[in-house]
Amino acid sequence: MSFTETLRVALRALAANKLRAILTMLGIIIGVAAVIALMSIGRGVERFVTAEFQGIGSNLLFVFPGGPDTQGPPRPGRAREKPLTNDDVAFLADSARVPGVAAVAAEFVGFSLVEYSRENTSVQISGVSLNYLDVRQFAIADGEFFTENDVRAAARVAVLGQTVVKRLFPGGEFPIGQTVKINQVPFKVVGTLASKGGGLFGDQDNVVMIPISTAQQRVFNARTANGRLAVSVIYLQAQDANELDRVATQVTEALRDFRGITFRDEDDFTVITQQDLISSFGEVTGALTLFLGLIAGISLLVGGIGIMNIMLVSVTERTREIGLRKALGAKRRDVLSQFLVEATALALLGGLIGIAIGAAVGWSITLLQPDLPVAVTPDSVLLATGVSLAIGLFFGLYPAYRAARLNPIEALRYE
Repeated sequence: MSFTETLRVALRALAANKLRAILTMLGIIIGVAAVIALMSIGRGVERFVTAEFQGIGSNLLFVFPGGPDTQGPPRPGRAREKPLTNDDVAFLADSARVPGVAAVAAEFVGFSLVEYSRENTSVQISGVSLNYLDVRQFAIADGEFFTENDVRAAARVAVLGQTVVKRLFPGGEFPIGQTVKINQVPFKVVGTLASKGGGLFGDQDNVVMIPISTAQQRVFNARTANGRLAVSVIYLQAQDANELDRVATQVTEALRDFRGITFRDEDDFTVITQQDLISSFGEVTGALTLFLGLIAGISLLVGGIGIMNIMLVSVTERTREIGLRKALGAKRRDVLSQFLVEATALALLGGLIGIAIGAAVGWSITLLQPDLPVAVTPDSVLLATGVSLAIGLFFGLYPAYRAARLNPIEALRYE
């Protein structure tokens, strides 16, 4: 019997019991739809996270105070909590110390109540260096950024994020030139930031930027125990995106030497690259996708068992038919292929329906959340199709083998 004839007979047999065929495919449909949707969402989350980290700047390294092991009771050689200071910033800004660094920016972060007239809002106050906008890829919407003289004089000038503008000036008043109070200290608004929106790092527009010297000396107490001015984080922009790890090693070695850390002691600071952050989030989303994928795999397993069960029932119901076909000359491989094609057709058709449903779920999520670029990729479709085909072959093999082994005489006498 040709494959075309075998396929025609198999499809006719499935069409004779449409409801049973649909119910049998249900497990495969749910499982494949879940796999497609999860893979699509996982890829979308990965792209979203990558875009978020690229939005904070390009080729970035972050230097934070405190080593990677600063928790728990003191022990010999463990990194002590030691803040970063302006001296560290000046040291790293020297191109002779770390040749792979193109730019260095510093930030001192605090939180305060910002007031204007009768309006007020609690907001992040970022004391930043002059080149912060370029390194972090912020832009000015109106007005201007503060100047080098402002930083040198610790001037009381401020640049507002769009969320702060909306909260302090709900009537639409032009904020440039107005005076706001930060921690009860009056500041002149000299500019507003272009909107960056929300994301993994919260609302990036809910910020007020002031000169770092002003934040350290006028608004917050940024003095360390030895009288130096602390910074919260140092941003370094590498010259080459492919050299981030090498530059991170250079920064670590240079800072260890500058801060007098011996080879036996651990770092009292932490250097993280932009790629490290992306990889960390990727591992989390990957693990979550894998866990949910295993749950979807259980549904596929249940669907495969359902196919085997129905095919065994079908063999029992069609015992006389099998006996008649064998008596008329059908070979064992003909019967085997017929039932195997039926099982595979069930699984494959269920898989195709599942792919369509999974794709629809992914596209629906994109419509509801445009920032999440969910997309059904060809590899996920091929994987789902291959899995469906494998399930049909695996779980249909035993019923098909059992049908092929039936004795024609006993089959004809079966009631």
